[in-house]
Amino acid sequence: MMALILTNKDKCNLSYTCIRVCPAKAIKIENDYAHIIGNRCIGCGNCVTVCAQSAIEYRSSEEQVKMLLSGNDPVVAICDPSISGEFDDILDYRNFVGMIRALGFDYVVEAAFGADLVAYKYKNLFDNFHGKYYISTKCPALVNQVENFHPDLVENLAPIVPPGVAMAKVVRKKYGKNVKIVSLSPCVASKNDVKAFNGSDGDIHAVLSFVELRKLFKEYKITENSVEFSEFDPPFARLGGLFPISHGLFQAADIDISMLNGGIISTEGRNNFLRSINEFKTQHNLNQHLDLFYCEGCIMGPGTSAGGRKFSRRSQVIRYVRKRLKTFDEEQWQKEIDEYKNLDLNRGFKSRGQSLPTPSEDEVHAVLIEMGKEKIEDQLGCGSCGYESCREFAIAKCQGLANYEMCSSYTIKNMNSVIKELNSANEKLSKTKTALKESERIANEERVVAQEASETVSAMLQKLPSGVVIVDENLKVIESNKSFVDLLGEETRLLSEIIPGLVDADLTKLIPFHKLFSTVILNGEDILNKDVHYGNSLFNVSVFTIKKNKIVGGIIRDLYAPEVRKEEVIGRARAVIKENLQTVQQIAFLLGESASKTEKLLNSIIKSHTPSDDEKSE
Repeated sequence: MMALILTNKDKCNLSYTCIRVCPAKAIKIENDYAHIIGNRCIGCGNCVTVCAQSAIEYRSSEEQVKMLLSGNDPVVAICDPSISGEFDDILDYRNFVGMIRALGFDYVVEAAFGADLVAYKYKNLFDNFHGKYYISTKCPALVNQVENFHPDLVENLAPIVPPGVAMAKVVRKKYGKNVKIVSLSPCVASKNDVKAFNGSDGDIHAVLSFVELRKLFKEYKITENSVEFSEFDPPFARLGGLFPISHGLFQAADIDISMLNGGIISTEGRNNFLRSINEFKTQHNLNQHLDLFYCEGCIMGPGTSAGGRKFSRRSQVIRYVRKRLKTFDEEQWQKEIDEYKNLDLNRGFKSRGQSLPTPSEDEVHAVLIEMGKEKIEDQLGCGSCGYESCREFAIAKCQGLANYEMCSSYTIKNMNSVIKELNSANEKLSKTKTALKESERIANEERVVAQEASETVSAMLQKLPSGVVIVDENLKVIESNKSFVDLLGEETRLLSEIIPGLVDADLTKLIPFHKLFSTVILNGEDILNKDVHYGNSLFNVSVFTIKKNKIVGGIIRDLYAPEVRKEEVIGRARAVIKENLQTVQQIAFLLGESASKTEKLLNSIIKSHTPSDDEKSE
C-alpha cells in the first residue's frame, strides 16, 4: 500500500518547516528534499498543514471510495461529529446528508452513536481502574506515538476501539455483514489505523477526509441546492456528537471531569500532547488518567479545510448537538444503547520500538562544538529547529535525523563571514542607493496622484444612476454603489449602513439572479442586457469580466423606473453600458483612467430629457 504521507520533491524548497513541527522526528533531508521516514511517522499530518508549497500530502482515498460506490454491496458513510464544524457553509444538516447520499451511499450514519457506546466503556474502565492509570486511545496519532516511542506505556493505553470503529460494528449488526463502510473523518492517521481492524466486525474499507469529500462534491457537481432534505439513518446519538472537542467524550457518559473530584487530565495540541505523555511517564505523582488530542481537537484535524477557525468550528459542533437534542427520543436511544452495549469494543496494542540508539557523550559534544554550543549556558536552545534544547538537536544530528542548517544560530554564524564580504559591496552600492531613494520619491508622488484619481473614480461610481456591483470568484462583494443598494430595497439599505458598500457580503443572499455572475466567472463570457424579474420590478442586467475567472462586475437598471421608460432613453443607457464596460473594469482596479466618455454619454441622456425652448412655450 502507498505510504500515508508523501513528499513531492519537485515542490519542496527545503524550508525545514515540516522538520521543525514533526513530533516523531520522522522527516530528514535526503536527495535535496524532505523525506518521510515511514516507520517513524505517526500520521499526525502536521507536515501537511504547515507546508506552504503543498509539497507534502497524504494518501488519497477518492478512487477507492468511487470503486466501493460502483460495486454491488450497500455502502455506508459514517460521519465524524466534527463534520458540522467543517461544513458550516451548508445551512441545514439534512441537505448535507442528502449530498452524501447523492454520491451513491446507501446509508448515512453518525459516528456519534459509536462515541456514546465508547464513552460508557471509558466510564467503566475509569471507575474500576484499581490504581492503574490509562491514556485514552480515541486519537490514532497518540496510539502511534506511544507504540513507536514509549513502549513502556503501551500497557497504559485504554483497550477501547475508536468511536468510528465502534460505529462500524453497530452498522454491521444493524444493516448486514456484507455492507462496505467509508469513514468521513478529519483524521489522517485513521487512514492507517483502521487497518488494525481488518477482518473484524469493525472493518472500515476506506477513510475519506473532509477535503477529499469536498472534492467529490465538486467533481459530481453536488450542491446544497441540488438535493432534497434527508435524515441520518438510525441509530441516533445523544451527547456523542461532542466527541471531537476536549472533554466531550466524557460528557457523553456523565464522567466526572471536575478538577477536585475528577481523575482525568484533558489537553490538546502538539506541545501539550508531548509534554503530558512525558510527565505521565516520569512524574509518578501525576495519578490521573490522560485524555489527549494531538490536534486542537478533531475539529482542527489535518483532513479539514485549511484556514478553519477553532472556536467557530467548536461552536458549530455544540450548536448542532443542541439542535438535535430538542427532538431527541431518550427512550429509543436507551433501547439502542442496550441493544449494542454488548458489542466487543476491546482492542490490543503492541510496541513497535522505533527509538534510535543513543549516541556517545563524545559524539554529542563534538556536534555541540561544531555548532558553537560547547558551553552549558549556550545549550538552552531557541526551538527554531524543532528540538527543545541544543543537546537534543545534537543527539538528533548524531542519529541522522537533523543537519546543521536547521540550527538558526549555526546558520547565522556562517552568514557573518558572508556579511563581511557584502559590506564592501554595500559601499559600492551607495550611489545606487541614492538613486533608488530618488526613484522612491518619484514613485510616492505618483502613488499619491493615483490614489487621488482612484478616489475620484470611486466617487463617480457612486454617482452613476445605474446599480453597479463588483464581486470576486466566491461571489463576495468587492464594491457596490448607492444605486445598487437602493434597487434592492430597505433591508439592503440597512445592511449597507452596517457594511458600507456591502463589502464582503454574499451576493447569493442579496439577489436571486446571482447565477448570471457565477456563469461569467466560470466561462469568462460576458452576459449583456439580460432582463430578469426581481419582486415587482424588471431589471436589465449586464455582467462582464474584469479579471478572468476571478472578478466580475454587473450593471443593473430598473426598467420600470420613469427615467428609463422611453425607448430612446433605454437605447442611450444601453449604449452607455456598452461603451463603458472597460471604464467600469478600470474602476474596479482603481487604475484612475479618465471617465470623460461616461460623462459625455450621460450628459447626452440628460439633454434628451431637457425640454427645448419650443416645448417650454407649448
